[in-house]
Amino acid sequence: MDRFTRTYSLLLGAVLIAALFFWAKSTWKPEVWNLDEVLTSDAQLAGYPYQFRLRAFHDGVAVISTPRSPEFPAYSFLQVIHPKLAGKAQDDPEMVAAQQDLIDHQKRAMGLMLAQPGVKNVDWELDVQWLADHGIHR
Repeated sequence: MDRFTRTYSLLLGAVLIAALFFWAKSTWKPEVWNLDEVLTSDAQLAGYPYQFRLRAFHDGVAVISTPRSPEFPAYSFLQVIHPKLAGKAQDDPEMVAAQQDLIDHQKRAMGLMLAQPGVKNVDWELDVQWLADHGIHR
């Protein structure tokens, strides 16, 4: 192997190793996995059609996925997980009950996170991937 090829190969190898190191560092988050396990192992949350997941944990703030936000109302989401609600008004008693059920599950996820050591606050992040996977585009 000539000098140029050897130098080029070593440099390329070093760049690939550095890229692999930074990729592994950005994805290796055992604290997130442990906190997410609290959500996914809860029997009450596991029984709900939407699974709340921990997206990030930084400086005591747990970021949990949610299917609703101020920009995306629960009404559209609920019609997907409960097809019998399709076409019902927002003030229909069944729709109101489904909204309250969602709120109760969201409060449970929040309470579970706040009960964990080191968690000081909870933020919510709209789960656009879940919505897109279920045909909902905001």
